[in-house]
Amino acid sequence: MENNTPLSPVGGTAPKRFSDIPLEEKLEAVVTWLEEHKAARVVSIDMADQGGFAEALVIASAGSVRHAQSLADGVGEMCRARNFEYLRMEGYTAGQWILVDMNDIVVNVFLEPVRELYGLEALWGKAASLASARTGE
Repeated sequence: MENNTPLSPVGGTAPKRFSDIPLEEKLEAVVTWLEEHKAARVVSIDMADQGGFAEALVIASAGSVRHAQSLADGVGEMCRARNFEYLRMEGYTAGQWILVDMNDIVVNVFLEPVRELYGLEALWGKAASLASARTGE
């Protein structure tokens, strides 16, 4: 998939191209879609207090490289159909770990051995709970 997002004109701002759907609604749509299309162990992590790269992280497992590619393609198609922002996709050709960047949501589709190797749930889950503890939530 290619990124067709136009750049803002020099000295001005481009009109908002994407819908103003709340993060929670987009996140629910992505998670539901992945579950309906047989993604395994779908997890979402709130990243709002973790810095600036995303508001939420979605992690899912696929049964094969082709299944991972199909899930990533489907998320991209859903972005187009629902007017969700879509920036880029990484790792599609190898299909071991495909990242779909939706700007405020980053979707990670893994083959199970690769998911276990990197352990993103443990890494970002601990960071999220530490941030919540610091802010008193």
